[in-house]
Amino acid sequence: MHAKIYHNPACGTSRNTLALIRNAGIEPEIVDYLQTPPSRNELQKMIRAAGLSIREAIREKGTPYAELGLDNPALSKDALLDAMLNHPILINRPFVVTELGTRLVRPSERVLDILPDTQKGPFAKEDGELVIDADGKRLG
Repeated sequence: MHAKIYHNPACGTSRNTLALIRNAGIEPEIVDYLQTPPSRNELQKMIRAAGLSIREAIREKGTPYAELGLDNPALSKDALLDAMLNHPILINRPFVVTELGTRLVRPSERVLDILPDTQKGPFAKEDGELVIDADGKRLG
């Protein structure tokens, strides 16, 4: 299966998501979206495929969201997309695209919804929370 992750290696959720994809036996295409942001068309397509509004796909924490006045409800979708493309840190993360769907994967175990049921063994997040048991079955 092909999988693509729009990844920020400094983000724990993104690292956990990447590890869960690999635990399924898949080596994904990794896009460091801060260095190589998606095109406008790709970003719109991902947001739409994930069933999100553009506002839902914007990251506020640790970004210039407030300084740019992006909380203004009068801003158009195009203005919000422009901001995300000009400041990729505003793109919430991680987005994962597979043949089974597209998700903004927060929390990281949401990626399991778009992966085959083939976890190779137990998996715990960086904080120690067990997500996959010893038999490769999803917990919770």
